[in-house]
Amino acid sequence: MDDLLEKLNNEQREAVLHDEGPLLILAGAGSGKTRVITYRIAYLIRVRSVYPSNILAITFTNKAANEMRERINTLIGDTSRNMWVGTFHSMFARILRRHAELLDYTPTYSILDSDDQQKVLKECIKEMELNDKLFAPRLVQTIISKAKNDMQSPEEFSIMAGNDMRMSTIAKIYRRYNDRLLSNNAMDFDDILFNTVRLFKEHPDVLTMYQEKFRYILVDEYQDTNHCQYLLIQLLAKRYRNLCVVGDDDQSIYSFRGADLSNILDFEKDFKDAKVIKLEENYRSTSTILNAANGVIAHNKKRKMKNLRTSGDEGDPITFLLADHHGIESYYCAESIRRDAESGAFPYSEVAILYRMNALSRTIESALREKGIPYRVYGGLRFYDRKEIKDVLAYLRLIYSDADNYA
Repeated sequence: MDDLLEKLNNEQREAVLHDEGPLLILAGAGSGKTRVITYRIAYLIRVRSVYPSNILAITFTNKAANEMRERINTLIGDTSRNMWVGTFHSMFARILRRHAELLDYTPTYSILDSDDQQKVLKECIKEMELNDKLFAPRLVQTIISKAKNDMQSPEEFSIMAGNDMRMSTIAKIYRRYNDRLLSNNAMDFDDILFNTVRLFKEHPDVLTMYQEKFRYILVDEYQDTNHCQYLLIQLLAKRYRNLCVVGDDDQSIYSFRGADLSNILDFEKDFKDAKVIKLEENYRSTSTILNAANGVIAHNKKRKMKNLRTSGDEGDPITFLLADHHGIESYYCAESIRRDAESGAFPYSEVAILYRMNALSRTIESALREKGIPYRVYGGLRFYDRKEIKDVLAYLRLIYSDADNYA
């Protein structure tokens, strides 16, 4: 293990060697948090002799989960296969499959994607003879999703709606929608977390079993957790309290989809004896960029104080343009890229343009075309959202369960 520890700075080493009890790792951008998580897992297994099957590591994306799994496997070999490493939804869907009958589902329940959810909602709205302009399926879907993330059942949502006729009507749609899913042995993505909380609260014996199993829990990107995810982690960690959460309140950007920043800000209130370690050494950016980032983020009111630093180069100065219109921004970028590329400063393939929303890409593309700059737009439909892939998956779902009417 000493050979691994030599590769860490003091703060990283302290986090890896933390003993028992709750641990909050405030990891600034580019501070090596993935290395800390994987090395800590290796430390628990190789030095503390913790069984890999007693460790649960949760990330937010499949890509991050695969990367973590590969790194752990490189450190400790095939032993890592017995660990549970994955996203919130993949881990808790796995638990629900084992105990689905306790919630009146079968283990072969299907999981609806966003398009399928809207189809079901359209059916419900039509059956209730409601105006789909006043009760647009996409908007109703967003409201129901938020309710589930906040652990509000249709009944609780109805009470909250009170005398608000519109919200009361949405509560009725919510109830019909949920009944429709249950009768078809189907869940949406929000149900996976909502129903796991239900499972743990309504069946304490099941909760106890998983508390005993997962004695060490690690959660990445904790600043992006919503209320439902927060409850799941609190329930599982309550018995042994060996909870390690890693995150950065300065990088919280998902409040629009239910992320609750107070989860990370109030960690020390939830666990009075929590150890807090700050990873402030950045290995990714120049000091110029870090100083600018520190200067901007310092104005945030709700944050844990930290100051990123680097031992790297000062770097080039940052150019700031305050334009009156996004068209001016686009043409400035295009002209700057053309000028520097033609002078030999860099090839076009080394340039990336980031924009705040997809609607802004049109003016950027127009400017690039006018300047004769070759480009490629990254994005578009995800693999599983393609029509032909959805068709194949629908056939497979129907083969798996002939009760799946939405296949």
